[in-house]
Amino acid sequence: MLVNFSNVQNIFIVCGHTDMRCGIDGLAGIITDKYNLDLFNDALFLFCGRKKDRFKALYWDKDGFILLYKRIEKGNLQWPRNQEEVKKLTSQELRWLLEGLSIQQPKAIKPAQTGCLI
Repeated sequence: MLVNFSNVQNIFIVCGHTDMRCGIDGLAGIITDKYNLDLFNDALFLFCGRKKDRFKALYWDKDGFILLYKRIEKGNLQWPRNQEEVKKLTSQELRWLLEGLSIQQPKAIKPAQTGCLI
């Protein structure tokens, strides 16, 4: 069954590099043992290899885990590299990341001051 990941409540990115030889059990162990996060709380977990040209995603789908693996043929992901950190992403930040952009995009339109018409 395919999942619309834009509707997932919790999206987490494991910063730094992860050994891409890890399967479901190894990645689940990283999430529970190292970061103490709940695997079963409508959460998508993202992992990236050392070269930043491939990633894996782990998701619990009510009756089992889904493991996605993608290798980028041209270009690299702008993956945060703080090895000890997990960040929660919005669905917009996930789109930026998977399009090869940084998850920290500058604001194109700055907020206006209220009461100022000039």
